[in-house]
Amino acid sequence: MLAELRTKSQITLPKDIVNSLGLSEGDKLDIFERDGIIYIRPVAVYPKAYVETLQNEISQLKADIRSGKQPTFDSIDALMKKLEED
Repeated sequence: MLAELRTKSQITLPKDIVNSLGLSEGDKLDIFERDGIIYIRPVAVYPKAYVETLQNEISQLKADIRSGKQPTFDSIDALMKKLEED
């Protein structure tokens, strides 16, 4: 598909692409160039505080795993067996 570069360096994404990716007005797109090729990809942007909260939760879970407080499983079957027992 062709797109035309307009004033203020604007382009319109073809509707088929917008629909197939489930994009809507206000979505964020990462645009970068590499080796003469322009790439455009949708991205999710989260507030910094939210990301920091998730990072802290992950750090705590890793600590719990190391200390043995959080069980780990070698397979889905082992997890399912433990869940059925509880």
